[in-house]
Amino acid sequence: MGISTKLRFTIDGLPNGFNEIDFLAVALVLILTLVICYSTRESSWLNMVLTALHIMFILFIIVMGFWKGKWKNLTEASDPEFADGFFPYGASGVFNGAAMVYLSYIGYDAVSTMAEEVKNPVKDIPVGVSGSVILVTVLYCLMAASMSMLLPYDMIDPEAPFSGAFRGGSDGWKWVSNVIGVGASFGILTSLLVAMLGQARYMCVIGRSRVVPEWFAKVHARTSTPVNASAFLGIFTASIALFTDLNILLNLVSIGTLFVFYMVANAVIYRRYVSIGTTNPWPTLSFLICFSLTSIIFTAIWHLAPQGKPKAFILGACTVIAVGVLQLFHYMVPQARKPEFWGVPLMPWIPSISIFLNIFLLGSLDRPSYVRFAFFSALAVLVYVLYSVHASFDAEGDGKRLSNSSSEYGETVKASYETEDHKVEV
Repeated sequence: MGISTKLRFTIDGLPNGFNEIDFLAVALVLILTLVICYSTRESSWLNMVLTALHIMFILFIIVMGFWKGKWKNLTEASDPEFADGFFPYGASGVFNGAAMVYLSYIGYDAVSTMAEEVKNPVKDIPVGVSGSVILVTVLYCLMAASMSMLLPYDMIDPEAPFSGAFRGGSDGWKWVSNVIGVGASFGILTSLLVAMLGQARYMCVIGRSRVVPEWFAKVHARTSTPVNASAFLGIFTASIALFTDLNILLNLVSIGTLFVFYMVANAVIYRRYVSIGTTNPWPTLSFLICFSLTSIIFTAIWHLAPQGKPKAFILGACTVIAVGVLQLFHYMVPQARKPEFWGVPLMPWIPSISIFLNIFLLGSLDRPSYVRFAFFSALAVLVYVLYSVHASFDAEGDGKRLSNSSSEYGETVKASYETEDHKVEV
């Protein structure tokens, strides 16, 4: 929804994009860090309350947008110099926008990180992830439609679209912009809280295998929370929020998210069709490599080649090749395993479509985003090669201690949820 950035101040000596200091963001991150360190249960209750309030504000904004908006704004620009139509920037504009808003779908993996604190994770985790994706997608579409009806696209303020739309109207509607500001604040709180909860548990899990120092896997005996991981990530996040421009973070998060989703889609196919020691992995690996290369060629031609019949012919050929390879793999390679309770349906079609879309959206991002992503990826690989691989190898030789460390968090969480009348099985 967008909020004002007036509380930041600029330091001229720092590089552009890293010269706006935001102490409010630092304070907010540190306060939420204390909350998630205190208790998972209280953090969850706080998140539910804030989420409920946020949804109420979203519904209010959607209703106000459709009520005050005009249908002609969906297809007409206010300035004659801008193109009219429902897709003024064409298909490329749609995909460029999709690549930027992809970060809106990064919070759902946080549901799976809470598996140790769910009564029936086999059933509840898929329902939670699927339900949240569907609900949020519907809300996003309704908000985008209401925003497009409020103002022509060339008049939308990218910094604060909804509040700016009502603030620029008649005096009788300016109060709505204040309500939107409150709703945006709740959205920031819920997003931060969920992200910080999930990231701390990621750090805790990889700390158990010593990919990062085992200190991060420490669970507080009284609060049953990964205090060390939460505190470290809170301080690290606050440091980044202090001076880094939001657009830089958005691009970096988008490219990281797209790459992770691409890898997950590949992993889903590999796990479903390959069983170590019983099936040959090369047919599956060959399919994944061929399909990815075809998707990369399609993306490169789409973004770089000039318009014309040759471009259309090559794009059509890539599509035929990709579909043919997918169909051939589907009929010639049997599935090695099928999930007992819940799994991705329509294999391998849905993960393959995900592979293509992720590659295509990756091609919509700018070059500086790739440079930053390459730097942090190289840094992560360097840490893994010089430290993590050796520490995790040593952990394998100490299986008993690793097993005890792995069960510590689940046991302490289960103990914290037990009461006199009711016990929760984790």
